[in-house]
Amino acid sequence: MSRLTTRAPAKINLTLHVLGRRPEDGYHVLESLVAFAEVADGLTLDPGPDLTLAVAGPTAGPAGPLDDNLVLRAARHLAAGVPGLRLGAFHLHKELPVAAGIGGGSSDAAAALRLLAELNALSPDHPAVVAAARATGADVPVCLDPRGRMMRGAGEAVGPALGFEGVPAVLVNPGVPVSTAPVFKALGLAVGQTLDGAEHPVIAAGLDADGVLAAIIPARNDLEPPALTVAPVIGEALALLRAQDGCRLARMSGSGATVFALFSDAAAAGAAAGAIRSARPDWWVEPTRLA
Repeated sequence: MSRLTTRAPAKINLTLHVLGRRPEDGYHVLESLVAFAEVADGLTLDPGPDLTLAVAGPTAGPAGPLDDNLVLRAARHLAAGVPGLRLGAFHLHKELPVAAGIGGGSSDAAAALRLLAELNALSPDHPAVVAAARATGADVPVCLDPRGRMMRGAGEAVGPALGFEGVPAVLVNPGVPVSTAPVFKALGLAVGQTLDGAEHPVIAAGLDADGVLAAIIPARNDLEPPALTVAPVIGEALALLRAQDGCRLARMSGSGATVFALFSDAAAAGAAAGAIRSARPDWWVEPTRLA
């Protein structure tokens, strides 16, 4: 079989409610509406006898040691569950910022599992593929089929695809990597503790862009306040987005530092991205659509 290719799109948490911490394992329990952007990393697989990985691209440097990359971790987990799994040489082109709250590494890992599933004639929802995703990381299962959907718990409960329309958006990362652990530490929940707040709104399937916006405005990202204490520049990025014509909602994704804004139309999103790039040429700024 010849080279296989796929995209690993940025995962955006349109909402992120923290419900508490489980007493049995200390994991934070989340409820989040996830969407995926057009901007993405690229991943190819050349079938062969050995499992290898090469990484290139604008953000390859911060991606960390190759042997610890989630692409290889995911492949090894799948190989452990499927005797005789065909493998090969992965080539990852990194476009997405690292430690940015947009699931870049998790999306890369899910993309690797999709390619290995294709190579080995496994369905993407094969139990071994799903098990490998869960073993690799909490955000990997929701990235296996990158379409807007709810995720719950510690990432293990993934809802059906909601099939909503693409929403014009701008993604902004101010160039400061933010690890998840310090943000959760700043949130300060003890094991067994719950976090008060309004329940997550019910998100219907098949919403248009206006419907998505209306549904998520009452929601929130509970990690945004603690993330602002870890990386105050997130507040500057949010303020710049909110100042743009046509911005209808600006919020942080995941544990930061990437923030997003939803816009009335693609033209408004493009103009806003251009204005922010002019003001902060050192930042990562991408107009996109979320679906």
